[in-house]
Amino acid sequence: MQTGLQKYETLFVLKPTLNEDENKALIERIKNVINEEGKVEDVEEWGIKRLAYKIQNKYREGYYVLINFEAAKPCLDSLNHVFRITEDVIRDIITRRV
Repeated sequence: MQTGLQKYETLFVLKPTLNEDENKALIERIKNVINEEGKVEDVEEWGIKRLAYKIQNKYREGYYVLINFEAAKPCLDSLNHVFRITEDVIRDIITRRV
């Protein structure tokens, strides 16, 4: 592992109304953001799962994606920015792996 890189994972939920191509395009966009300043280790597409509660007062399901990656702080800032401006991402979280 390079100096300054930490191990992280991000779990994000896409709108269930997207088709397969739209899902793939968004996942690729997120991977590209990570690969600019870090390295994607693994991508797991969990598919459509029921949410614990309604999100945005209309979504009861979402398309879950988990990405394990290595990155430095600037990459996390970029990733958070992309999550915030992408309206098809309805929930996201980034956590440090130990």
